Amino acid sequence: MTVAVVTDSTASLDPDDAAREGITVVPTTVIIGARVYTEGVDVTSHMIADALADNVPVSTSRPSPETFQAVYRALASTGVDEIVSVHISSKVSGTVDAARLAADRVDVPVRVVDTMQVGLATGFAAGAAARARDAGGTAEEVEAAAVASARSARVLLYVDTLEYLRRGGRIGRAAALIGSALAVKPILTLEDGEVTPLEKVRTSSKALARVEALAVEAVRGYAGDYDIGVLHLASEPVAVRVAQSLAQQLDRPEIPVDEVGADIGAHVGPGMIAVTVSAR
Repeated sequence: MTVAVVTDSTASLDPDDAAREGITVVPTTVIIGARVYTEGVDVTSHMIADALADNVPVSTSRPSPETFQAVYRALASTGVDEIVSVHISSKVSGTVDAARLAADRVDVPVRVVDTMQVGLATGFAAGAAARARDAGGTAEEVEAAAVASARSARVLLYVDTLEYLRRGGRIGRAAALIGSALAVKPILTLEDGEVTPLEKVRTSSKALARVEALAVEAVRGYAGDYDIGVLHLASEPVAVRVAQSLAQQLDRPEIPVDEVGADIGAHVGPGMIAVTVSAR
């Protein structure tokens, strides 16, 4: 049996990593002003950051069921017997719904995984699925690997402002912080698939130090190896400092730093720093 692994571009996977791991990435749509772009094709995170800074309207749209159908059928035509499709939380996006609709319309069996996560946590889950597939796992085992990775993941998100999450309707339980947001720098996480306030800190430097401490604490709770990565939007020097500090604390040679995908970036805004860890 040949199993294919699919995810969406909100997983923030580096294209080279996705290609090397044999993960098919379905792009989301990003709208800047009146122009429509395809993530990973003709829009960059820098374009998103510039648009947000200039108060140009930015919005996003899930891949359509028809897009997923085309991807699933194309994979089936190459001899794939089953597909495991790993996606962003259904609480913040309709991507899972679109994938499920498409799964019902194709002949090849598709297992759709709602990771209840965002960003790299979804990417790590897709990576876990790919490793299980490469180890000869069945589609059920590949699906289970993705679910286990997603359940173990910890997303620690620092944002300069909650305004962009509020505008995009992705704010979840963090809406409770809106009234006090000017006085604090919030640290957010994902719980039950929703953006949730974790802690309130007075300064950005203290907030980032706390994000590091919480990431180290989460890693210490894992029994074995783990994935870790730092994402940012228009804040590379800060992200690099966080990654270097974490690498030293965790005795790792380096920790990857990447700019967040355009879709996620549109909802978090410039200055965002996210540290994501997941057990292997």
